[in-house]
Amino acid sequence: MTSPHAFWLAGRQATGEDAFDVTSPWDGRLVASVSIPTDAQVEEAVAAAYAVEAEFAATPAHVRAAALDHVSKRLAERTEEIAQLISAENGKPIKWARGEVGRAVSVFRFAAEEARRFNGGEAQRLDTDAGGVGRLALTRRFPRGTVLGIAPFNFPLNLCAHKVAPAIAVGAPIILKPAPATPLSGLILGELLAETDLPAGSWSVLPVANDKMPALVRDERLPVISFTGSETVGYAIMDSVPRKHCTLELGGNGAAVVLADWASDEDLDWAAIRIATFSNYQAGQSCISVQRVIADASVYERLVPKIVAAVEAQVTGDPNDAATDVGPLVSEDAAKRVESWVDEAVKAGASLLTGGKREGASYAPTVLADVPADATISCEEVFGPVLTVRRVDGEAEAFAAVNDSKYGLQAGVFTHDLQTAFRAHRELEVGGVVVGDVPSYRADQMPYGGVKQSGVGREGVRYAMDDYTYERVMVLTGLAL
Repeated sequence: MTSPHAFWLAGRQATGEDAFDVTSPWDGRLVASVSIPTDAQVEEAVAAAYAVEAEFAATPAHVRAAALDHVSKRLAERTEEIAQLISAENGKPIKWARGEVGRAVSVFRFAAEEARRFNGGEAQRLDTDAGGVGRLALTRRFPRGTVLGIAPFNFPLNLCAHKVAPAIAVGAPIILKPAPATPLSGLILGELLAETDLPAGSWSVLPVANDKMPALVRDERLPVISFTGSETVGYAIMDSVPRKHCTLELGGNGAAVVLADWASDEDLDWAAIRIATFSNYQAGQSCISVQRVIADASVYERLVPKIVAAVEAQVTGDPNDAATDVGPLVSEDAAKRVESWVDEAVKAGASLLTGGKREGASYAPTVLADVPADATISCEEVFGPVLTVRRVDGEAEAFAAVNDSKYGLQAGVFTHDLQTAFRAHRELEVGGVVVGDVPSYRADQMPYGGVKQSGVGREGVRYAMDDYTYERVMVLTGLAL
């Protein structure tokens, strides 16, 4: 029998007393057995991180940048191997898995660049009032302390990268907790970090069981929590530690608005393809996947058949096949939940335009029309390959429909009109507005996060670095300015 996969404790490999199996959502095969850290090993990792905080914060920028550059380079060199691993543990089609590795390469590269220029200090003269003559304020940013990074299953490598890379860039120790369903991609990062010269204790990758997390979350030696996942868990974390600094990247039910000026056949074909692709990529398991299509009445009748055709053209099946667009969800239970929500909507009067079928952990790409406003699938994040279409009259009604949600992550607005684009940016209650495309676009260096129940704080390398640090001012006195 193969030994369980080791985890990373304060920069070195370790194994615990128990293990759990990681299986493929596609065919149920065993991908790997992963060792679980004991309570004592978790304590050792936290204590090591706490002990190294001052040393790591003082580590020269070039050392941290070199480590980040190394991880970026090694990810690129091992792209195919790691993509295959992501696909195996997550069920993600291989073409999307390759793209995820490419994004993680960029995240570590961006972090290396930011590490070299971050915290240079901002000088402010204080002699603007008589009492400040001869005084100068110098403001720099310093780490808040060790970061507890909690990553989800849907982007098992890149969202781990978004926790780890900014922490290393600012010199904050990090304890990474990957998702139980997909720990292997996070453990790969540990393997690459172990090849660097970062101080022992500055990072650990611990596949801790979810039921062990409350104690870790409450540990006072971990003052920063960066969580990506469900609204329910995220706000439970925040409520349990009100004095900690929390960044929460939570759910969404992303809207794509197609306005009256987006009316040519070419325009509508483009919108339909983008909507179909990004309602189903990652099997819809993305918080910025297209869940709601809000189309002006003047284009609705022409657009909807194009969307249905584009959805039906999505290739579903074996995630190992390079032609596959849509693979399974992360588990059969996840697919059953999506199935129940669609069935509920149809029973309540929604029209099923295509899809609506489940096979094991796979759910067919689905389009619904005439969905009641109080149906679960209208109100909550489906996190599956399902989209709804709705007709509206004009821009104002369209924007109101976007805002009629407890979520506010990102929205896409298909328009050619610059004034409309700026109105959308001003009026839509979301963290990001993508003009001319779906809400699913994310560049890893830009600020990313939501409002309302979509979370607090921002990811994106530089913005996470700000979140992991605080400003400290020094006043110099007796200067001849």
